Amino acid sequence: MCGIVGYIGPREAYPILVQGLKRLEYRGYDSSGVALYNGRLDVFRKVGKVSALEALADAERPHGTLGIGHTRWATHGEPSDRNAHPHTSNSGRLVIVHNGIIENYAQLKALLANKGYSFSSDTDTEVLVNFIEYIQNEEKVNLQQAVRLALNEVVGAYAIVVMSTDEPDQMVVGRLGSPLVLGLGDNEFFVGSDATPFIDSTKKVIYLEDGEMAVVQRSGVVVRKIANDMPVDNVIHQLQIDLAAIEKGGFDHFMIKEIFEQPKSILDTVRGRLNFKTGEVKMAGLDAISDKLLNAQRIIVIGCGTSWHAGLVGEYLIEDLARVPVEVEYGSEFRYRNPIIGPNDVVIAVSQSGETADTLAAIKMAKANGATVFGICNVVGSSIARETHAGAYTHAGPEIGVASTKAFTAQVTVFTLLAMWLGQHKGVMSAERSAELARELEAIPAKIESMLKLDGQIREIAKTMVDATNALFLGRGYNFPVALEGALKLKEISYIHAEGYPAAEMKHGPIALIDEHMPVVVIAPFGELYEKLVSNVQEVKARKGRIYAITGENSDAIAAVSDELIAIPSTDEALSPLLTTVPLQLLSYHVAVLRGCNVDQPRNLAKSVTVE
Repeated sequence: MCGIVGYIGPREAYPILVQGLKRLEYRGYDSSGVALYNGRLDVFRKVGKVSALEALADAERPHGTLGIGHTRWATHGEPSDRNAHPHTSNSGRLVIVHNGIIENYAQLKALLANKGYSFSSDTDTEVLVNFIEYIQNEEKVNLQQAVRLALNEVVGAYAIVVMSTDEPDQMVVGRLGSPLVLGLGDNEFFVGSDATPFIDSTKKVIYLEDGEMAVVQRSGVVVRKIANDMPVDNVIHQLQIDLAAIEKGGFDHFMIKEIFEQPKSILDTVRGRLNFKTGEVKMAGLDAISDKLLNAQRIIVIGCGTSWHAGLVGEYLIEDLARVPVEVEYGSEFRYRNPIIGPNDVVIAVSQSGETADTLAAIKMAKANGATVFGICNVVGSSIARETHAGAYTHAGPEIGVASTKAFTAQVTVFTLLAMWLGQHKGVMSAERSAELARELEAIPAKIESMLKLDGQIREIAKTMVDATNALFLGRGYNFPVALEGALKLKEISYIHAEGYPAAEMKHGPIALIDEHMPVVVIAPFGELYEKLVSNVQEVKARKGRIYAITGENSDAIAAVSDELIAIPSTDEALSPLLTTVPLQLLSYHVAVLRGCNVDQPRNLAKSVTVE
C-alpha cells in the first residue's frame, strides 16, 4: 500500500526522500511525488515509477532541508499526475501526503465547495488538506491544532504528514488504521510508513499508535493524542534489521532471493523454540495465554491471501496433532457476517506485515467480544503485534517481494510449533510422536537446500507453461492449501489465471476445463492419500491435460502419467507443505520472468493492504 517518507534536519532532503521512495516501492504503487521547502514550496508529482519522478525533478535541482514524499496506490481517482501526492491546499500554504481512505470526503468536499474551495484532483486527500486549511482559517489556530481538529471530524483510515509555509520548521503527522514510524537520528528526524527509508541513518524509532499525532521539529518530537491533545510518553524502540536485509544481495529480484532464504528463515523461526531431541516446544507467547489455549472450545484463524492459506495448513496441523476444532476465516469477511465469538474462543491472527487492515479490524472485534487473540506476524513493533494479547514472531526477516514466499513457510512453521505445543500440553501427542516430528523439522532446511538445486530444471519446465492462459492446481489433505497458494503465486506475478482445488473436487466442475492446453499442477507427495491422487491424475491424463507433478522421489505411478515431474525429498506428511511449496514458488517465479512481468511489484498489488 502507499508509502510515506519525510525528513527534517541539516542535510539536503531530496536525495533522502528519493532513496526512501525507492525502498518503499515494494509496497506497490502507481505514482510518486515529493514536496520540499526552502523559502518556497516546490512540489513534483509523476505517474509511473520513482525513476520518472527523478527525471522530472532532477531538471529543477530541488533543494531544501525539509521535505515529504509519497508512493501512491490508487484508491480515489485513477493513476495520473494530477492524482499523485503530495497535494496542496487552495492557498498553496499547506501540503500533505496521505495513506488510507477518508470515508466522509464527499460531505467534506461539498462543505468546502460551498465555501469557495476548488479541486484539481479526484482524491480524498486534496479534500483533507483543504479541510485542514479551512479549520485553521476558521479557528485561528496553528498547524498542529488545525490538523488535530480536522482529524477529529474525519471518518476513515489515515496516516498523514502535513507541512505549512507559515510554520516552515516542522512536520505534523497523525495516524489511524495506517502505520507510521518516526526515526530519531543525530539532530535529524525521519517519518516513514515503515523504517526502510531511513534504516541506514538511524535504528531508533517511535511507533505512532492509532489515534496519535506528533509534531516533528528540528529540536525534537512531541507525541500527543488526537482526541484530547494530551501528551504521550515516547517509547523509543531499537530496530534489529540492517540495510543488507532489504537489498537484493546479487539476486535479480527480491522474490528469488527470498525463496532462497527459506532454509535460514525456517531454522531461525524454530531456533530456541524446539528441542530437536525430545520435541518439547517452549514459546513464551503460548505460555502467556496457556490457560485460554488449553481450555479453548475452538480456535479461529484469521488471515488474508497467503496468510489465509497458512492458516488452512494450521487448521490441518492443530486438528491432527492437538484434536482442537479450528475454523479459518478471511479477515475481510469475518466481522461483516455477525460471527458468533466469545470468551471461550481463541483467535489466531496471521499477517506478514502486521498491518493488514481487515485482520486488524477482526482482532478488535474479537477482543470486544471477550476472545483471546494470539498474533503471528513478521514485523517487530507492527500494529498486530501491539494489538494482540500474545503472539509469536516469525523470524523470516524483511520480505520485500510483493508475492509472499519465505513469510508463508515461516508462518506454517509457527503453526507447526503451536500445534505440537497444544498436543503436548493436552496429552494428545505422545513423546515418541513429538520427537519424531522434531527430527523431521530439524531436517527441513537441508531438504529445502537440496530442492533449491533444482532451480535450473524448474526454469526449463517453466518454458513449457509460459504461453498458458489458465492453470489448475490440485492437492489433497495437507497439500490442498498448498494448491491454493501455488495458484495464487502464479496468478499474482505472471497474470496467468489459476485456480487451486482439492483433487477430488475436480470432478465436480473443473474437469470440464481440461484439455491439451491446460497445465494441471498436481501436488502428490507420499502419504495416506497418495493412491487416491494417482487416480485423480489418471482422470486428468484421460482428458489430455498436461500434468506437472510435485511428488516424492521414486514415485513411479505418478511419473508414468506426468509430462513434467519435480521430485522432492520425503518427510512427515504433516511437514510436507514446507517442501511442496518451494518448487511452486520457483515455477511461478520463472514463468513470470519469462513472460516479462515485474516480479517484485506486480500490477495492482500492494505488499501491505492497509485499507479495506
